[in-house]
Amino acid sequence: MVGSLSMILLQNSFSKADSVASQKFTKRLPQIGGYASRVPARTLPLAQPTPAAVPDMAHPPSASVPQTFQGIFPQSYDEWIHGSTMTGDWGGRRQWLESRGISIQGHYLEDTSGNPIGGKAQAVRYAHEFGLGTDIDFKKLTGHDIGTMHLLITERAGLGLGTSILPALDSVQQIFGSGETVRLTRWSLEHHFGKYVDMEAGWINTENDFAESTKHWGMSIYCQFQTNAVCGMPQSLAMNSGYGWYPTAHPGAYLKLYPLGTDRLLVSAGIYNVDNTISNTHNGWKLGLGDSTGTYLPFQLGWKTGDTDEHGGLPGNIKIGGYWDTSEVKIVTTKIASFEPANVALINLPQQSVRGRYGGWVEADQMIQRDREGHSQGTVIFGSFIWGDPRTALAPYFATWGIIRKGTFPSRPDDTVSFGGKFLVVNPKITDYARYLQSMGEPAFKPTQENSLELNYGWRPTPWATIRPGMQYLWHPGGTNRYPNAYILDFETGLTF
Repeated sequence: MVGSLSMILLQNSFSKADSVASQKFTKRLPQIGGYASRVPARTLPLAQPTPAAVPDMAHPPSASVPQTFQGIFPQSYDEWIHGSTMTGDWGGRRQWLESRGISIQGHYLEDTSGNPIGGKAQAVRYAHEFGLGTDIDFKKLTGHDIGTMHLLITERAGLGLGTSILPALDSVQQIFGSGETVRLTRWSLEHHFGKYVDMEAGWINTENDFAESTKHWGMSIYCQFQTNAVCGMPQSLAMNSGYGWYPTAHPGAYLKLYPLGTDRLLVSAGIYNVDNTISNTHNGWKLGLGDSTGTYLPFQLGWKTGDTDEHGGLPGNIKIGGYWDTSEVKIVTTKIASFEPANVALINLPQQSVRGRYGGWVEADQMIQRDREGHSQGTVIFGSFIWGDPRTALAPYFATWGIIRKGTFPSRPDDTVSFGGKFLVVNPKITDYARYLQSMGEPAFKPTQENSLELNYGWRPTPWATIRPGMQYLWHPGGTNRYPNAYILDFETGLTF
């Protein structure tokens, strides 16, 4: 289930990621190198410069795009190390393709974590993701404005600290999960109707567009963290409902309205298929509706204040959203087994089902300081609160928070320091049932909370690489007092190809 960049790549990480990212052909993608971080970066119909004229396909440009290509590799070390991607411009071929509407992107992201102290056992685990995708702008390619096709394929492999080591209700490695396999992550068509309407349909994930991370300085702020509790989106949304998380792809569509013709005000709604088997390893290329349990219907309102990260008033964002999931599911008490030892007898375990579950979220971020006008060094804070259906939600109360400083030293303007964490409250109905088992003489543990902190340093030696050492501290691993609190050492690497 774990996933997000942020996109990101993986919107640095890029997921969740990006997001590796956001990704960003997945919003986590743009997060990887940070500026080039779960997805393709979406160009919104907002207050932006007048778009470039569509190329005359009968008379392709010749002056700005070389007709005789140079070697495929960068001409010098300096050109390579300061380029926006690791593989460069391919001797002008990449620029030539982009001028005709074909943008090719790739990324690699790895998360390595170990817990020398605490948890059920001690171990070190490595997991990675490779991503390859393209955005095809048909207006540039053919002269017909039918939209932009997004395609992203990801491959994940490796191991996580997971339930056998810590355990943890949220993975401490945002890139681990959702089936360690090659899978279709995005295949869709997006179309802008002027500057007021944006639509997309196909195989997509909810994480790209609802409760998603805001970007500052061109990178996903959530995916400046390795923990999957934060990266991508607040993770309890995936735990509590049919929310489609990166890197899985669900048949779906969304509609975004910009009533003011800019990104100052956003009104959006979506519809996505709910399939609880989509993250299984053998379902990486599943396109049908065979195991559908219902429909996920999110909506969101967004406000933006201030100006840009470099100029004018300090920018901030507020998003309020909610969802209705039509699936029929068991009440939350049935999830007690994941918290208890195998020798605990689940006496009189309630087994009722309900149809329909609901919840909502509030997210906010604000730049609180900018070093100088016209520069991209400063400080951003963010927070989120998630509320879930008390009948069915594993974590009906969930919050994340963080502070990110970009520009750590005079000679390191693109490096970051990030400090944040999560608060997760296990559904009190599970706790009440555990208390009942204890009264019946069973050696049950009472689930209560699982909280964490993370501190890391994002070193960006080039625009296309991020190396992020860090540490996490996890209170009540698995949501109970069964295992000691865990101290976790992290090492994350992201490359944008």
